[in-house]
Amino acid sequence: MSQIPSLISDLAVILISAGLVTLLFKWLKQPVVLGYIVAGILAGPSITQIPTVTNIESIRIWADIGVIFLLFALGLDFSFKKLMKVGGTAVIGAITIVIGMMTLGYTTGLSLGWGHMNSLFLGGMLSMSSTTIIFKAFDDMGLRNQRFAGVVFGILVVEDLFAVLLMVLLSTLAVSKHVEGMELLNSVIKLGVFLLFCFVIGIYLIPSFLKKARTFLNDETLLIVSLGLCLGMVIIATKAGFSSALGAFVMGSILAETIDAEHIEHIIKPVKDLFGAIFFVSVGMLIDPALLWEYKIPILILTLVVMTGQILFASFGVLLSGQPVKIAIQSGFSLAQIGEFAFIIASLGLSLGVTDNFLYPIVVAVSVVTTFFTPYMIRMAEPACRVADRIIPKSWMKFLERYSSGSNTIHQKSAWNKLLKALIRIVGTYTAVTLVLIFIWLQFIAPFIMKELPGIRGAGISLVLILLLIAPMLRAIMMKKNHSAEFQQLWLDSKYNRGPLVSLVILRIILCIGLVMLPVARLLNATVGIVLAIAATVIVIVILSKRLKRQSILMERHFFSNLSARELENERKAPINQRFANHLLERDLHLADFEVKQNSPSMGKTLKELNFRQKCNVNIVTIIRGEQRINIPGGEERLYPFDKLVVVGADVDLEHFRQYLVERYKKAQTDKEQTTHEVNMEQFTIAEGSHLIGRTILESGIRDRSACLVIGIERGSSSIKNPSPSTVFEEGDIVWIVGEHEKVVQLSEGKTVNN
Repeated sequence: MSQIPSLISDLAVILISAGLVTLLFKWLKQPVVLGYIVAGILAGPSITQIPTVTNIESIRIWADIGVIFLLFALGLDFSFKKLMKVGGTAVIGAITIVIGMMTLGYTTGLSLGWGHMNSLFLGGMLSMSSTTIIFKAFDDMGLRNQRFAGVVFGILVVEDLFAVLLMVLLSTLAVSKHVEGMELLNSVIKLGVFLLFCFVIGIYLIPSFLKKARTFLNDETLLIVSLGLCLGMVIIATKAGFSSALGAFVMGSILAETIDAEHIEHIIKPVKDLFGAIFFVSVGMLIDPALLWEYKIPILILTLVVMTGQILFASFGVLLSGQPVKIAIQSGFSLAQIGEFAFIIASLGLSLGVTDNFLYPIVVAVSVVTTFFTPYMIRMAEPACRVADRIIPKSWMKFLERYSSGSNTIHQKSAWNKLLKALIRIVGTYTAVTLVLIFIWLQFIAPFIMKELPGIRGAGISLVLILLLIAPMLRAIMMKKNHSAEFQQLWLDSKYNRGPLVSLVILRIILCIGLVMLPVARLLNATVGIVLAIAATVIVIVILSKRLKRQSILMERHFFSNLSARELENERKAPINQRFANHLLERDLHLADFEVKQNSPSMGKTLKELNFRQKCNVNIVTIIRGEQRINIPGGEERLYPFDKLVVVGADVDLEHFRQYLVERYKKAQTDKEQTTHEVNMEQFTIAEGSHLIGRTILESGIRDRSACLVIGIERGSSSIKNPSPSTVFEEGDIVWIVGEHEKVVQLSEGKTVNN
């Protein structure tokens, strides 16, 4: 008999243990992630009484694969455009949490005597709340449409980006073993350029590719293409000196900007669930229960640090951003846990060999405990708000109210502010892309060309090609915004503005001359003067070329078309204009959607009969029925299964409406008759005196009034199959009929016919 490879047998143990334990946790109504970790402990090498994973290297391989697909899925839900829209509240809140918890975690680690590097990684692990757990908790508790939930989701989006950046910085510190300002700055710049380049090139190419290939993309091919792109970016990231997790996250965020993002997220979900489960099980495998008991005091201390620190820093950050006290407290209590990124950072520390073995299981144990308490902490937010109202002095509350209302005032941006921000964004983006293209060309492509065409010929061809490639970017750096409304306004408003404006143009031209000099100096063995003259000539040609101007404009339009395609598609499908939704938020009203279930007691009834407005103080704004949208429906509009109701109301009213629907549905299910009436094929004989004698099948009303179907009649020695409706019943006929047993009995006795 052939031997099964250990990788396959270990995978079998992982999935069997995960399946059994998570079924138990589902029954106990606990988070599935906790079940995976417990399954990992049972399947790990620390438990010797039952069959467990034999090869520790297999655990690490499966964990690495799990991290890649987990971060790919997080990237799909991330989107850089979503980051730009989360607003100041999310950014200020996330920065406050990360800085505060990093400092608190670091000082706690040092206080426990764990050393500099362990404490540094501990701070990173404690600074990230769990996106997965919070989403699940809000879903289970029906809080996703609450105002504070939007603030929490925004903070989680920003934290996801910080977590990825933190992984890169911690890796750099782990390798160098010490902190150097310039080295850290170089790492941050390198990371920023890499992310910017991948994002710009990815948005320019990938949506266009998916659009052209759409006719060939079914679920199977789209899944393969998406996973291929993910693993391709993993290779690129590792070649560039970054982690595989960063590459997976970046590709997910690029695909998140395409109009196929939801479809990709849907088809990738089983893969993410599978490998996510494998990752969390592998987390549990590396835990030694004996070690947990040994470090029970540090686990208790860190649990208190996480729950207290997250509540205080998150509440303070949200309050600092200008949100009301109640929203701040609710957000703080919701974020009081650590999750998947803590595991990933812990795995990173182990793989780099810079953290001690005890730190990993301790952090996992803290995550398990804080995750378990998450629903209870969210529920405690309301009582905490009432306590805060009592203990905070009235003068302070008035100040906070004025602060929160004042922070929402919209200030008019000056023309200089608009112009400078736009120029920084444009020049920074195009410069980063140009530098990366020059680097790739000089490092890989130019040597290949010069090997095939040695001498000045190969160098000249290589130089011409790279200059043609970067020319559209150079023109954008120099010429963008020179004819904008802000530029013209500043030019005409005051003659004192003209000097700085001209200086900005000259500085951008000098920057482009420097960029051109890089490949010229590298490929041509010439003096500085000749190199400068060639660069200046190239810049003049770029400025004067009308064809290049047209090409640059077309490239920019193509990029922004790809970037905004998903947003435009979502706006087209959205039942409510986002501006209208924002106006509602200013008045403390919110939009939420509720689906009419298949067996809902509301289906088939009119809105007037249901009277939701009087019962729950909410209004139905739109009914979405497939592709149809019924805006501001009238009272005679009926509800049908799977209708989506877009409802407007305050937080309290929306929660009341949700509870009302749940209770109404449960009551209808309880009142519903539990017995089912099966359809059977039966026969009966038409006896003497039966009311069916002399009647046709149609006249008897068997089908219409008794819901039965005659499929055959035996008459003497003959048999009539599928008799026509005009067939007349005769005495002694044996009628074969399909229907419910009770109705067939009534029919044979003539009861239904006589009704």
